[in-house]
Amino acid sequence: MSVRLHIVKAGPGLSLQDYGRPGYLASGLSRGGAMDPLALAEGAALMRMPAEEALAIEMAGAGGRFRAEGGDLLFALTGAPMQARLDGARLHWPGSYLLREGAELEIGGASAGSYGYLSVAGLDAPSILGARSAHLAGGIGGALTSGTRLDAQPAPNAGGLTLTAQDRFSGGVIRVLPSVQTDQFSDDARGRFEATEFRKDARASRMGARMAHEGDGFSQDAHLAILSEIIVPGDIQVTGDGAPFVLLPECQTMGGYPRIATVIAADLPRVAQAAPGTALRFRFVELEEALKARAAAARHRKALPDGVTPRIRDPHDIPDLLSYQLVGGVVSAKAEE
Repeated sequence: MSVRLHIVKAGPGLSLQDYGRPGYLASGLSRGGAMDPLALAEGAALMRMPAEEALAIEMAGAGGRFRAEGGDLLFALTGAPMQARLDGARLHWPGSYLLREGAELEIGGASAGSYGYLSVAGLDAPSILGARSAHLAGGIGGALTSGTRLDAQPAPNAGGLTLTAQDRFSGGVIRVLPSVQTDQFSDDARGRFEATEFRKDARASRMGARMAHEGDGFSQDAHLAILSEIIVPGDIQVTGDGAPFVLLPECQTMGGYPRIATVIAADLPRVAQAAPGTALRFRFVELEEALKARAAAARHRKALPDGVTPRIRDPHDIPDLLSYQLVGGVVSAKAEE
């Protein structure tokens, strides 16, 4: 019997994700892939595996219950921190752990952010159009359900590692570049766009997220004549009600709403990870700053394996503490040499 991960109980938003499938925009399929690609690379680093092989269960808002069958599994928890317990013992997030055969991992709701990731060493799925990830909007793969069993490989190591996660869960200032129709918005509209504090709307999905705000909308009469054209993740469309809508990895490939700006690639995961109600502001930057941010993000991902450290366990969270040899020897101050 092969080693498998059994999804005993699935949360409402579980899907398999890797880095997506670029190159199919002309065929009507957006890139898709993980909403937070950095979380995939973090998971690979925590398991001491190549980043390019990363495949994880993306958990939208909450996880579920999982069990190892046929042997022990190595897993890592990254992305939005969630309440996690292994056979009742609380787990540190982010971190890598051993899921022994028959043991049960329970992952609850997110305490910050929106998307958590459960990476499992050797997790496998069929490759479709060059990727193993589900594209829910495109009908490739689908949501993971209770009772699903996924093939994996026996644990290659015992885990026990952690890292310092880069914060992308608390909103804040999001850098944007001018887009195709930016100059068709009035100076007043562009100024208000940068000055407005937006709140991520609860109406968000893997396709995009609406930005709620107080005051007047941003649509203008000149936008009524815009034709549908190619759009990409990061574009910020202004919809008919005047609200900005940030396109995310599974967005459609054509659209007719005007684009006031485009979120730079380095900041798009922060929009995706922001929980509903999180405050966001947008700031226009020059192309040079966007390119520097992209290069810095690439350097950070490449350096992740060097930033992984052993996890120091809290004795309170070790259920079998008395089975450990806590004293390796004694020294007497009175004994003769």
